[in-house]
Amino acid sequence: MPHKYTLLTQLIKQHKYKLAITYILFSAEMLGLLIRPFLLGNAVNQLLIKNYNGLIYLAFAHIAYIIIGTIRHRYDTRTYATIYTQLVTNFLAKNYTKLSTSKLSAHSTLSREFVDFLEHDLIFVAEAFYNLVGAFIFLLIYKAPLAYICLVAMLPVSIIAYYYGKSMQYLNLNKNDELELEVESIETGNLNTINNHYKNLRKWQIKISDKEAINFGIMETIVLAVIIVALLITTNNNTAILAGDIIGIYFYLLKFTAGLDTIPYVFQRLSSLKDIAKRIDA
Repeated sequence: MPHKYTLLTQLIKQHKYKLAITYILFSAEMLGLLIRPFLLGNAVNQLLIKNYNGLIYLAFAHIAYIIIGTIRHRYDTRTYATIYTQLVTNFLAKNYTKLSTSKLSAHSTLSREFVDFLEHDLIFVAEAFYNLVGAFIFLLIYKAPLAYICLVAMLPVSIIAYYYGKSMQYLNLNKNDELELEVESIETGNLNTINNHYKNLRKWQIKISDKEAINFGIMETIVLAVIIVALLITTNNNTAILAGDIIGIYFYLLKFTAGLDTIPYVFQRLSSLKDIAKRIDA
């Protein structure tokens, strides 16, 4: 993050070890999620020949995942609640006499959005990365052509995501500008001013929603094409394939396509975060 974002940079540095621990726990949690479909498929294959070792490995992996996930969720709440409290109080102390109540209120909301990004969106982004890379590796193990199809699909998705992020940056910028005027508009007591404010806010929200809906349709079409082609390749060959392997392949296809779905969202949130950071440290 650029040096000019002083307040945000200081807070992140102050809590860097806490943030590192939560991301390490999350990484362990994600590795548990990634290995489970493989262990599930292996367990099915072994159960068909009356071998229970695969089922035992699956159970141990799942228990470890539950323990790590529970610890992380408890730790996350305490870490991010502390960061949010410090961010808001530091900002208010710094700008209380400089900004109007409406701008202070808007910045407080943006501070919450920034912490939400760290707590939820960044985790969501990391999960997408794990899904894409992990699923690709496991699909290579199962059947290499499936992994290559998934790789090819990332090209159009990345191009779409880039332009989607650019347009969302413009829309979010205008929405946040309008949000900063909310309290001021209400304080005027003028119904026309208030109506115009909420009409403008509604306009930007609708434009954002429409853009998200169009992107959703395009992305889901690409995802469907990947799944259909991959399943046809999996079943249309002369090589015998085990039931457990089919289960594993299907789960990893779902994980990869879930990662594809997330790419445009990542571009959107990163562009939005840039605007939020500028406003908080303005």
